[in-house]
Amino acid sequence: MLQRLMRSAFVRNVVIVASGTAGAQVITLAFSPLITRLYGPEAFGLLGAFTAVLALVTPISALTYPVAIVLPKYDDEAKGLARLSARIALVVAAVLALLILFAEGHIARLLNMQELQSYLLLVPVAMLFTAWQTIMQQWLIRKKLFQVTARIAVSQSFILNTVKSATGLFWANGAVLIILNTLGSLLYSVQLWFGARRWGGADGQILSPPSKPVALKALALEHRDFPLYRTPQVLINAISQSAPTLLLASLFGPAIAGFYTLSRSVMNAPANLLGTSIGNVFYAQIAESVNEGYDPRPFLHKATLSAFAVATPLFLVIMFFGAPLFAWVFGAEWHTAGQYAQWIAIWLLFSLAARPIIAIIPVIELQGSFLIMEIVFIALRVGGLLIGGLVFDDPLVAVALYALASASLFLALYIMVWQKLRTTTHY
Repeated sequence: MLQRLMRSAFVRNVVIVASGTAGAQVITLAFSPLITRLYGPEAFGLLGAFTAVLALVTPISALTYPVAIVLPKYDDEAKGLARLSARIALVVAAVLALLILFAEGHIARLLNMQELQSYLLLVPVAMLFTAWQTIMQQWLIRKKLFQVTARIAVSQSFILNTVKSATGLFWANGAVLIILNTLGSLLYSVQLWFGARRWGGADGQILSPPSKPVALKALALEHRDFPLYRTPQVLINAISQSAPTLLLASLFGPAIAGFYTLSRSVMNAPANLLGTSIGNVFYAQIAESVNEGYDPRPFLHKATLSAFAVATPLFLVIMFFGAPLFAWVFGAEWHTAGQYAQWIAIWLLFSLAARPIIAIIPVIELQGSFLIMEIVFIALRVGGLLIGGLVFDDPLVAVALYALASASLFLALYIMVWQKLRTTTHY
């Protein structure tokens, strides 16, 4: 059975993507002890607040149309969706920039971080760059150019962390981190575009003219379930993901937000290592399988259990030894971040196991139910944060309650998707 598994195209593609993600994460972790000692918790808190605000607006940047690029049978339609996504992102970024011009002071005061006000106008710029990056990533997933994404993930991580470290020797503050992260998204999208041209050949050219005219309005209507259901769902999830950083900054100050930002960033490394790899490869393959009428349940079950089994040993180590490990690796002042990581590990373990579940949701047209579930659980997550902050006046309790509510979401999601597949009769 193991030999058959290793010979499968799915496993090979996961290994390719995982190798690139692993390389990028190893580079990031290798630089982290230096970067954390250069910048400190308050700088990370400022970056975390900026990133959290950016995460709130990113889902509306292209109304999640880029995610649909993988689905059409013909490349001309996929290219049309890419053009549609880019145009929407440009308009949304311009509108957002105008809104921020009039409200940046109010936003900074609400977050209790006046230092952030000077950099809020970078949010629409970073949002636009992120939209371009997502468009290119989805195109490469469609073309199954997983080796390209793996190579670029490594080079992007090395370049960005090298520049952060070198710059931090002279200007170690949150503003530097914000500016470099914004430029990093632009660099990533450009690298993906050049990578598709260099290694994808004629088949990988997203900007090549279509063989026949494609009506963008018709494409927008055909895939309207993405802005109607996927965009609100992703937006609600972004609110939920950003809530800890923003509420911790508002209630306890930028240093506490910095502790959370580092712990979340470090814990994302193992989660993204397999999570992104499995999710991207699974999405491309499961869409093709369902279109051809195959039963996705055995494949889905195997992918979910495999992700959970691989992740468990690593996350167990963090659950028991996170605080001393963080203090040893990143410096004694980051001990509190390790305590947060011990709870975040529980949440991310279930999140990783649910990556195949999340990937199949648009394929089986379950986005409306997913949206309702996100609405319910965002109330539970934010409620946990507020109870920890306002009732217990303890940021660790707030993070713990948030993590447990998040883990419960992914358990409920698995049950919902599996029930949907069991009642589907056309396989």
